[in-house]
Amino acid sequence: MKVFAVQTQAGTQMINITDQLREAVAETGLADGVVTAFTPHTSCGLTITEGNDPDVADDLLRHLDRLVPKAQPHYRHAGGNADAHIKTSLVGSSLQFIVKGGVLQLGPWQGVFLCEFDGPRIRHVWIR
Repeated sequence: MKVFAVQTQAGTQMINITDQLREAVAETGLADGVVTAFTPHTSCGLTITEGNDPDVADDLLRHLDRLVPKAQPHYRHAGGNADAHIKTSLVGSSLQFIVKGGVLQLGPWQGVFLCEFDGPRIRHVWIR
């Protein structure tokens, strides 16, 4: 298993981790197969979206903020970050990828993003 850390800088943020993921996959030595990326946190997730235009990630974060607002009187979680947990449940904590010839297979516009919903923090991504 490979692990890498990601330092987030804001409360909500999407960080393109495609290069780190490619490097981690290459380090595994896997020639052909399927690899899983997983983040062991309950207030950040992983997703695939447009990797070349940063406005796409911004649009996604703004839409999630409208869908799941930060402060709601009906949230019962005492930690004050119920929205982060809900957003993570919507986005998900893991992704699977095809590896062919030792190379992570992504579409030409796809990027892999760590989605921070309760930062800034140090987050981890596990690759297996």
